[in-house]
Amino acid sequence: MQLAFDLERAKGYKSKSQIARVLTEAWVKANAYCPHCGQDYLNDFANNRPVADFFCDNCQEQFELKSKKGNTGRKIVDGAYQSMIERISSDKNPNFFFLNYVETYHVKNFLIIPKHFFTPSIIEKRKPLPPTARRAGWEGCNIIMSSIPDSGKIFYIKNQNVVDKKDVLSQWQKTSFLRQTAHKSKGWLLDILGCLEQIPTQDFQLKDVYAFENHLKRLHPENNFIRDKIRQQLQLLRDKGYVKFISRGRYQKV
Repeated sequence: MQLAFDLERAKGYKSKSQIARVLTEAWVKANAYCPHCGQDYLNDFANNRPVADFFCDNCQEQFELKSKKGNTGRKIVDGAYQSMIERISSDKNPNFFFLNYVETYHVKNFLIIPKHFFTPSIIEKRKPLPPTARRAGWEGCNIIMSSIPDSGKIFYIKNQNVVDKKDVLSQWQKTSFLRQTAHKSKGWLLDILGCLEQIPTQDFQLKDVYAFENHLKRLHPENNFIRDKIRQQLQLLRDKGYVKFISRGRYQKV
């Protein structure tokens, strides 16, 4: 992968936002590959398509690109709140590419978040536009990046270091089982994945996950049987090969 943008692509453009869009989209088309099937190139959709920017003509995966100069930060600004909620609640939501670049127009980070990591809990509603605004009352949203487990942030490039393609494909496949998980159950699985990532060792005990009971209760205040739910989700993760059962109350991350 080349880290430098092709600046020739932006000749004739004056707007900084247009320059950034042209350069980042051209870079993705020239360098990105499909994380699902491994095809070495992606196709771009026609401009102004309402949902996705790129697609793989081999496996039909779709991708939307968001780019930003500097670091991604804790939040990513997105479009209309209600439209986003409807998209992630359907099967038409694309996967998301996130690209950070530096002042010299070189890529710093390039990652993908598979669509199955998007749930309503990571979408934050912004304040409605004031009555004086042209679109008074319009409600936008933010994507809360800090609420997405690390397993859902698959880097192609991290801190200007290119990640081996086979590692990208492997990490994608590791959580692909979430696509077959019902939306209602997916939130719990993702929350447990987030808890497991905070346990520093590969081997862990059930009590280590119970330590997140209060945290999970805040996320799921309607559930009065948090420990039962923890055990249920660990069993599901074991069945999917994400964790291994060692002995009573002892597990290992795979």
